Amino acid sequence: MPDEDNSPVIRTDIPHSARVWNYWMGGNDYYEIDRIAGDAGIEIDPEIVTMAVQSRQFLIRAVRYLAGDAGLRQFLDIGTGLPTVQNTHEVAQGIAAESKVVYIDNDPMVLVQSSATTRAGVTTYIEADCNDPERIVAEAQHVLDFDRPVGVMFMGVLGHATSYADVSRIVRTVLAAVPSGSYLVVWDGTDDSADYVKLCDNYTGTGGAPYLPRPKEQIRDLFDGLELVEPGFVSITQWRTDTMEKALTRPISAYCAVARKP
Repeated sequence: MPDEDNSPVIRTDIPHSARVWNYWMGGNDYYEIDRIAGDAGIEIDPEIVTMAVQSRQFLIRAVRYLAGDAGLRQFLDIGTGLPTVQNTHEVAQGIAAESKVVYIDNDPMVLVQSSATTRAGVTTYIEADCNDPERIVAEAQHVLDFDRPVGVMFMGVLGHATSYADVSRIVRTVLAAVPSGSYLVVWDGTDDSADYVKLCDNYTGTGGAPYLPRPKEQIRDLFDGLELVEPGFVSITQWRTDTMEKALTRPISAYCAVARKP
């Protein structure tokens, strides 16, 4: 009897948000269907490319802060997407080589691509859905020490939850599992841009997993009870940018914050 093939199934007939995002960021890990969906999105909202590029810049600055100023050595990156330049583990381990990073995603292509970047004991990929925070916590505890602070990251992924109640449940479940001194990092696109809302609606029509922009006030509420790191809740283009960067950027419909669990 032939061995069962448990290889991940990669769908190339429908777009996937991780691959479309990779296309917008200037990467190479996408299929023709993703390029078509990506180009359609750019036509509706040209600023989506800026959002994609600036979201990576925010990740880099946030992880540098956590690994440097905050001294964190453990990171849980939920909804990581496809590997590109300056990934979480590269930034964190560039500051402290012993930093442990667990990546969470449910895209088979991310699993395949991430296998080349994993490093036993310090960088691990777990296939799981962000809508199942209990499983994420259970799996991550095999790698990370949840008695020590963890940087919990939701980088442009919470729009895949079907309701704000689910968003809150996901974030609260993971935060409840990590100790005082841990940090929450979130950024997400918001519904104050009609073009971005239209782009997300159009993407859903392609057969891709729906992404729901939400009011920025709801994203801000995810940090209730936490200690916001300066400059607080701002557009991703405005979080700890230097003087030159501030002169070149403006707020866009994507908001973020970094906050400490007391």
